[in-house]
Amino acid sequence: MAGNFQRGALSYAFPPNLTRLQPMFTVYPTGTTIYKPEKCFNGYTLYPSMKEGVGAILIDMNGNPVRTWPKFNSFMVDLLPGGTILGGQTGRIGKAYDHTWGADDVVQEAWDGTVEWQFNKADEIDLGDGPAWSSRQNHDIVREGCPVGYYVPGMAPKAEGGRTLMLSYRSGHYPEVTRDYLPRATRMIEVTWDGEIAWDWMPAEQFEQFGHSEAAKNAIMRRCRAQHAVFQNTCSYVGPNPWFDDGDERFDPENIITDDRGTMLYIISKRTGEIVWKMGPDWSVDPRLRELGIIVAPHHAHIIPKGLPGEGNVLVFDNGGAGGFGDPNPGAPDGTWNALRDSSRVLEINPVTLELVWECTALTLGYPCFGEDMSRFYSRYKSAAQRLPNGNTLITESYCGRMFEVTPDNEIVWEFINPHNLAEREGLFFSDIFRGYRYPYDWVPQLEQPDERAVVPPAHGEFRIAPVGE
Repeated sequence: MAGNFQRGALSYAFPPNLTRLQPMFTVYPTGTTIYKPEKCFNGYTLYPSMKEGVGAILIDMNGNPVRTWPKFNSFMVDLLPGGTILGGQTGRIGKAYDHTWGADDVVQEAWDGTVEWQFNKADEIDLGDGPAWSSRQNHDIVREGCPVGYYVPGMAPKAEGGRTLMLSYRSGHYPEVTRDYLPRATRMIEVTWDGEIAWDWMPAEQFEQFGHSEAAKNAIMRRCRAQHAVFQNTCSYVGPNPWFDDGDERFDPENIITDDRGTMLYIISKRTGEIVWKMGPDWSVDPRLRELGIIVAPHHAHIIPKGLPGEGNVLVFDNGGAGGFGDPNPGAPDGTWNALRDSSRVLEINPVTLELVWECTALTLGYPCFGEDMSRFYSRYKSAAQRLPNGNTLITESYCGRMFEVTPDNEIVWEFINPHNLAEREGLFFSDIFRGYRYPYDWVPQLEQPDERAVVPPAHGEFRIAPVGE
């Protein structure tokens, strides 16, 4: 991948050491490559393929597609009980503006294709052919009834009448943040079943709450990467939790937890709009934060819901790559993207004590790691982690198009590689996905439970591709 790319009005330049996002091989296995049925939380996995014309795919544990939804071609898709899908669709307005990033419409569709709910009236835009409404939805969608998008025993998102929490975009000038025009400043909105926006919160309008240093503010003001200072990657409800049960109002179940493209996780009071809990952006202020190490450009920060192992703890995919703002350093001469790390981590953190409870890294997975090099587990953007009812964690390593389930001891018991190739050059392979979620079989009563057959990968040193003619 080149060190530079262009999207819309923003131009990004990756440091040379951050352009290696996948192993440089040309042949990859795809589908389910590892499967130990007796150690997994078995069910269906839903994920967006990110390939035009393919859309969202529901697979069984052996990687066989059991249903596809070609129209659901945006970032996020959730499965509701009964085989109903909720997610974003693009293409109604076109790919100009930001519509390769944000969905035109958020749609709830029954198994038989009936559209049960639709929302697009978040932002009215004009691409030259007259005004048109768009949801500009990106990243997360969460339906009332369950605080997160994934399956939680005893909780179920409402198929009718519920509120929908989602991330959206709003373009504009935000002089307290930067002198630059921001084409994709994120906002969180909560939408009623009737399509009304009942709650609206924008980082760009709450910038002073973040507590950036003067050096960070100066760096943000100077550069177009200010986009990332007010760019959220995640949103979900805090949900029922033991901390609130013990009287800690910061963890009100109605509050919203999110993270940004910099170095910060935080909880917003739904009632007041104030930030009531946060980690970052200054990781030097508390020895417990220094012990954890800076979380860089995180995704999918959420409170593990009640009823799952680890309930109440924060689970987050710490992407690594580049993020943050502050004093210049050799890797960030102008103070932008001043936190650099060529590896990812999945962290489970007690949000009250800030204790590290569990982690998944290249080292814990058993990859050879020489010195500080842990880049064998690395997805510098997107990605996710879902806590499963059996205590395992389903991890989406987005940039590699890989989903894998690990035990608390970091044993990989299921692995799947997205087979839909996004590479532009023939002979290369690139299978980027956004996020996968696992659901129990009974959420899709239309299908017969599939056979579960173990998958044992070949010995690495013995596997060969036969020459043509053999």
